[in-house]
Amino acid sequence: MNFWLRKSRLAPILDRALEGKRLSEEEGLELLRTRDVHALAAAADARCRQHNGDRASFILNRYINYTNYCILSCQFCAFARKKRRGDGFELTIEQILAKAKEALQWGATELHIVGGLHPSLPFEYYLEMLRELKRLAPRLQLKCFTAIEILHTSRLGKRPPKETLRLFREAGLDALTGGGAEIFAPEPRRRIARGKETAEEWLDIHRQWHRLGGRSTCTMLYGHLESLRDRVDHLRRLRELQDETGGFVGFVPLPYQPENNRLPVRHSPTGLDTLRTIAAARLFLDNFKHITAYWVGLGVKLAQTALCYGADDLHGTIHEEHIFHMAGSETPQIRTREEMIRAIRDAGRVPILRDTFYQPLGEAVLEEETSAAGGARNVAG
Repeated sequence: MNFWLRKSRLAPILDRALEGKRLSEEEGLELLRTRDVHALAAAADARCRQHNGDRASFILNRYINYTNYCILSCQFCAFARKKRRGDGFELTIEQILAKAKEALQWGATELHIVGGLHPSLPFEYYLEMLRELKRLAPRLQLKCFTAIEILHTSRLGKRPPKETLRLFREAGLDALTGGGAEIFAPEPRRRIARGKETAEEWLDIHRQWHRLGGRSTCTMLYGHLESLRDRVDHLRRLRELQDETGGFVGFVPLPYQPENNRLPVRHSPTGLDTLRTIAAARLFLDNFKHITAYWVGLGVKLAQTALCYGADDLHGTIHEEHIFHMAGSETPQIRTREEMIRAIRDAGRVPILRDTFYQPLGEAVLEEETSAAGGARNVAG
């Protein structure tokens, strides 16, 4: 047993987690409260290795936000704009296709597409977007829309969400994004995202998508007005839906960005809080194989460190992220394939290129290594 685990007062909880046994909410709360981060990190890292060995993954993807006009006024959001002011943006299908073509040129395998709740884009716009993107490149995996976007487009199209999901799936939607979960507890959810869907509605959209055979990720926004008990409640609800459907492919915890919005927070998430949250999630979410350290919100160095705290994925190359950056994130807008490989290697992990569903596409190597190997073969020949 690891030295830190033997000495920790958390040892009984950590032992249970490492045996694959389910932790209670009170035990999850103990993990989020602990100052014994050495033992927590050791257990989370060991549990992660049980699932994934020494591999850590990333994806070649591009973000496309088709509009930031939105009928909602979420207090924490710095991305949305009102249509009447005219200071936002909306992309045509042709503009979206142009961005997709750029992504194909450098080898992207996924488009990650979300936007605001536009007041007047017709239902057919969303169907055409999916159809045209699939027609452009059938191999491109389309990971699109949050649960609230599904509810919004369902109202536009005057059809139940299940029918909307079915039509989107037929048009080319491969996966639903996990955004918009925020925090499920009613009181903080009401204060940060008044007018948005309820926790039950968010969960039910993903439930219906999973029942159609679809897969999705899930998220949690932390470090704002929620309590640690609210975080555990959020994780429990995700775990319960995963028990029911098995449809989540990964969990992505998102740190609150305090700048440029109307939600003042006295203490935004620290690096330690972030690492402890990721580690606790790894041990509490016993039915999740993959946990992503979202480098856009964490910064690359903290995301690298998170690979020793239970995370096994650094997300993707991104290529144009608006939501976190408009909220104040100062991370780059893009990480190249080579930068992602080096970040994972420097953290002591083997870099694996993955697809939208966290399925490995093969070990990722640097181009100069491939060239050197080819040169060596030529000389030998």
